[in-house]
Amino acid sequence: MKTSKFSLSAGKIAIALILSVSLAAVSCSKEEDQFQPAESEGTLSDIPTTLENSDLYPELFLAEDDLLKYGGKYPSFSKRPPTFVNLVLALVKTDLISTVAKNRLTIFAPSDEAFEKLFKELGVKGIRDIPADVLRPILLYHVVKGSVYSYQLKNGFVPTLNGAAVEVNLNGGVMINDARVVRANIRALNGVIHVIDKVLMPPSKNIVEIAAGNPNFSILVDAVKFAELDGVLATGGPFTVFAPTNDAFLALLAELKLNSFEELVGAIGKDGLTKVLLYHVVSGRVYSSDLPAMPLSVKTLNGQSFVIDASKIRITDAAKRESFLIPDLLNIQATNGVIHVINRVILPVL
Repeated sequence: MKTSKFSLSAGKIAIALILSVSLAAVSCSKEEDQFQPAESEGTLSDIPTTLENSDLYPELFLAEDDLLKYGGKYPSFSKRPPTFVNLVLALVKTDLISTVAKNRLTIFAPSDEAFEKLFKELGVKGIRDIPADVLRPILLYHVVKGSVYSYQLKNGFVPTLNGAAVEVNLNGGVMINDARVVRANIRALNGVIHVIDKVLMPPSKNIVEIAAGNPNFSILVDAVKFAELDGVLATGGPFTVFAPTNDAFLALLAELKLNSFEELVGAIGKDGLTKVLLYHVVSGRVYSSDLPAMPLSVKTLNGQSFVIDASKIRITDAAKRESFLIPDLLNIQATNGVIHVINRVILPVL
């Protein structure tokens, strides 16, 4: 992915304005209790057992190109299949092994080689050096509810048991965020395994932290703090925030013939500012790929609605004013939601 001109951590994400795979978002707070056990499927093993014994099923785990060279059979002199010792150890360490063994799931499984890359990046020797509370959200970010095969995927976002979503990109192979699927559709007793070449890292900052870390949102951050919404937007949610830049706020001041943020507050009051800010917030995680290619009325935390037209990436507010989503700055994931950057402040009825 390319880095955006605003240097946001999520970088450049291409907008996908089609309906994504219909997978329900899953809360990770009680993941052990919220799934039904999978039915028996003959001689297949559960997901952890299949991963642990990948060397016993080389024909399953080798890339298709390798198998085609040898008529679909695994030759002794061929490239060895990937192993998953680190992944299984991580599942044991975080007490997720039972969850992944007993529930119907799809797992994007990083190989040991992928984990070695992560260890090098983090400057650690292995799984034992990563605390369980750090590993757990990372592992849950690799797991999707239900059995999802590659032919069921479409460009867009798929929610994981972490709460955040992974981005599926099918343009030139199958990419899950910045990881490539090197072997797909490995069946297990209770789901599907897709082998990936990199460990996926979930979002690590909340909505307020992301905005506060970017100077282009300094006015928005000051406004949120003045309205005393920073606590809710940092710890509550999940939320989807349509975030106006500093330029958007300056344009609003010019539109209203005001000279400063203080004059704006003086004109509409703290309650009015709160209404404006909450008009930019929607409950839940709404990704660009969740939007139909037609105008859609969206209810906000303000209680009022605006109309978003995904085909034109345009929002029309209560005053019939138009704001556009910035294509390079969509689907910025936070621990408690999603941010889409817009070029104009939208206004409710005050």
